[in-house]
Amino acid sequence: MSDLDYKEVTDYLTDWLTEKIKGANKSGGIVGLSGGIDSAVTAALLKRAADIETFGLIMPCHSNGEDREDAILVADTLNIDYDELDLSKHYDLLLEDLKSLMPGEDKLAEANIKPRLRMISLYYLAARKNYLVIGTDNWSELFTGYFTKFGDGGIDLAPLGRLVKTEVRELARYLDIPDKIIERKPSAGLWTEQTDEEEMGVSYEILDKYILGEDVKESDKERIEELRDSARHKLNMPPIPERKVFK
Repeated sequence: MSDLDYKEVTDYLTDWLTEKIKGANKSGGIVGLSGGIDSAVTAALLKRAADIETFGLIMPCHSNGEDREDAILVADTLNIDYDELDLSKHYDLLLEDLKSLMPGEDKLAEANIKPRLRMISLYYLAARKNYLVIGTDNWSELFTGYFTKFGDGGIDLAPLGRLVKTEVRELARYLDIPDKIIERKPSAGLWTEQTDEEEMGVSYEILDKYILGEDVKESDKERIEELRDSARHKLNMPPIPERKVFK
């Protein structure tokens, strides 16, 4: 595994955030606080960025109550301004209308509404506050496409985009993120007791080794490449036909 200097990483990423936000003529950044390690680290980096305002938004949507408690713990620990917006009733109304068009159940399609509602909420407040939306996706998630297209993948900046999950965990320790947050099982919070590793079918430790060029079992390699292949439509801009075909 990598052996990074996390002070150097912190200094680089905080400078990068300042440069990108100021370069966009914005005054700050907004982060969706989930109670997980990625949003905690993202918020901590943003808080340290020079001359940048930081705002957190907690958006429960039929979520585990502990998620909200952990998100508040992060905001209080970092001493950042935050607010709460419960999206549960909005989710219920939208899903009811959608099911009137197409009855039946689709667990993943229904779950993916949640991060897309969060994306809408973040962009509304970002526009009102003259902020950018700061994403929380790490390299492990971006590499495999383990995010919701136009949901948590709908962002302006991805400061963790070149840190694998195990590196994010070490960075969290350097940034004094509470142990409770660091030790939580990674979860996108899409449904009750959902965990990232169970859904992906591979552990972050193995996935990160593969991304960083280390040897992993052939069966793990095949699973990782399967995840990446199935998510390629998320990893590139939408295809556009060539102009020459219209001649």
